[in-house]
Amino acid sequence: MITSTSDMPVTNFSQDKDSLYIPLPKEFSFQEVLLYLSRSSIEILHYLEGEKVYKLLHVEEQMILLEISQKDDDTLQIRFVDKKPSSKHAKIYVVQYICEWLDLDTELHQFYDLVKNDKILGTLITRYHGLRIVGIPDLFESLCWAVIGQQINLTFAYTLKRRFVENFGRSYEWNNRSHWIFPEPSQLSDQSIQQLRQLQFTQRKAEYIVGIAKEIVNGNLLKKTMIKDLQKAEQQLLAIRGVGPWTAHYAMMRCFRNPSAFPIGDVGLHNALKHLLLRDEKPKLDEIKKIFMPWKNWEAYAVFYLWRSLEDV
Repeated sequence: MITSTSDMPVTNFSQDKDSLYIPLPKEFSFQEVLLYLSRSSIEILHYLEGEKVYKLLHVEEQMILLEISQKDDDTLQIRFVDKKPSSKHAKIYVVQYICEWLDLDTELHQFYDLVKNDKILGTLITRYHGLRIVGIPDLFESLCWAVIGQQINLTFAYTLKRRFVENFGRSYEWNNRSHWIFPEPSQLSDQSIQQLRQLQFTQRKAEYIVGIAKEIVNGNLLKKTMIKDLQKAEQQLLAIRGVGPWTAHYAMMRCFRNPSAFPIGDVGLHNALKHLLLRDEKPKLDEIKKIFMPWKNWEAYAVFYLWRSLEDV
């Protein structure tokens, strides 16, 4: 939930009675967004209907349900399907959230200029032109999702996330459908560990998630201050029980928007390189480091494009 947007820059947007309109960057593909967001049929935090995305936000004590679609080649439409934000600040927050979620502010052409002649990524940026890192703006959500996904397959990860949200989150009914928001850290306590165990979370994962919630509630993990020093933020994350290098870099990549984030131990990354390099075995970590050297400062985008290539395998 957001209570203040005073420290957020005002993004250029226009509006009418029921909608906000956000100008799109040149290198943007809404079709790639839709493809990414439709990865699981049991996703609970957004809902797709045709080429529209429905997303519930909790803004200044209001549940605001958004319908997101591409109005034309250079404009994204955010329609308020039921209630409208009660203030100008709330509308600004909605715009900022969408821009961060869909990665609209990144100068993607810089990444394209860097890798356009690359033997591995050159083809991928043509094939998936306009693909951006769909993010997780909320720090608690990003860390929980990373912890949930540790050492299990994606299908079971989505199952656990759904159970977690349905048991600890809040919903809003519209058009005979429940729309959900992710639980807030304050909604968890030591007693939640047993509840999570009943939802098939391992003991450790249950403890990790409750521990992360405590760190945020106590003010030890505050995104708006951590984002000012990303190296320090990474060390703060690594100091948390249950957060190793992969989890920390995943959060740095999808929540803190660090283009240098590099979850080098990711199994999907290894499989993508194995396929693209036409290998029988996955490359070793030392070789992966060498492969990524020309992509320095854009490692997160290289990883995301490599992940995307797995959809076509």
